[in-house]
Amino acid sequence: MMSGYVGDRAVVLGGSIAGSLAARVLADAYREVTVVDRDDLTERAEPRHATPQGHHIHALLARGQQILDELFPGFTDELIALKVPTGDFGTSLTWFFKGTAIKRAETGLTCVAAGRPLLENRIRHRIRRLPNVVFREQTDVLGLVASADRGAVSGVRVQSRVPGSAEEVLAADLVVDTTGRGTRTPRWLAELGYPEVAEERVTMDLTYTTCHFRGPLPFDPIGEDIALLPVATPAFRRGAIFARMPDRYSLSLTGVLGDRPPTDYEGFLAYAESLPIPEVYKALRDAEPLGPPASFRFPASIRRRYERQARHLGGLVVMGDAACVFNPVYGQGMSVAAIQSLVLRDHLRQGPPEPRAFFRDLARAIDGPWEMSAGADLGFPEVRGRRTLKSRLGNAYITRLQAAAAVDAELSKAFLRTAGLVDPPQSLMRPRVISRVLRGGR
Repeated sequence: MMSGYVGDRAVVLGGSIAGSLAARVLADAYREVTVVDRDDLTERAEPRHATPQGHHIHALLARGQQILDELFPGFTDELIALKVPTGDFGTSLTWFFKGTAIKRAETGLTCVAAGRPLLENRIRHRIRRLPNVVFREQTDVLGLVASADRGAVSGVRVQSRVPGSAEEVLAADLVVDTTGRGTRTPRWLAELGYPEVAEERVTMDLTYTTCHFRGPLPFDPIGEDIALLPVATPAFRRGAIFARMPDRYSLSLTGVLGDRPPTDYEGFLAYAESLPIPEVYKALRDAEPLGPPASFRFPASIRRRYERQARHLGGLVVMGDAACVFNPVYGQGMSVAAIQSLVLRDHLRQGPPEPRAFFRDLARAIDGPWEMSAGADLGFPEVRGRRTLKSRLGNAYITRLQAAAAVDAELSKAFLRTAGLVDPPQSLMRPRVISRVLRGGR
């Protein structure tokens, strides 16, 4: 805990994982923290209206799990007590590239197969214990309130969704936007006379379709493990995550560049049968679905470059998907939100966050995950985005590394530690790793 407060009131816009983690670190720095969300943040672990992607499989990467245990001591043990499947990232998950599994290897990294609704529920359960955090649910955010000179935020205009409610202003020393991909901060800044926020886009036109199944399965290729992951590559563009969840089995099918996994059940199974590993279809062809398949379309990854602005509005910071929306197939979103919460915590230890310095450090935290996911997507020739010599060489190298990892456990471990956001992408360029890749894993 911090020794003293740096301000009186902080307001967080959005109550999902990024917003909840922001509230957790703000509670140590502000006397009062208010989290505003348009939904009813129910205590039930179920998908919310504002997060339609909540129906689909979400991964908590290793670095995210480590941070949650740091911010909420005993968090993983709490999930285990709820019978959430857990295991090592290198031995409880089977990763396939071009239909070939990489070598299993103990990584020492914990995989927690909780799913997003349950994770959100347990995080909010911890946040509600904090005496200085208040949730304003079923409340719309209408806009920012700025000082007379438009140099800093002084509050937020909100309105309850209860019919007949009047608009009101929540005073704030700091506003944190975690409203996700639908963020209106760039528009609000423009209305206040601030420069346009630069964006990077990588357009891959992804669709993923998920169906849940009752266990036990007639044929179970997962067993006591957690998941099979046939990863889409430029050579074979269809991918999947087939996972054992706390109370069900789930299959998310992915397609890029307009290849859309069907939502009719027969079409869904036919798509599963087309995957380069037969175990998925064999496991589900006679299984009992718990409902019809549901689809979610993701047109593009978007990175908003607040660090490049010439001027910043004081008292306003942006985090989570509002700052950078990652391709969900890489499972980075929740874990990068956790990493960003530590960036905020570090700045709060020095006093109220100064936006220019905060956004600069936030960009550094985002650089590695963005380089991995955007770079991998740009390996598909038809994906639109800015390609560099570094991304082209990186894709060629990673393809060789994944092939060599089929017979080399050390390369599997190195790759998974990087994919889990524990080690930076540069760690895959260490001489020892390069040597093993060039030898083809021998």
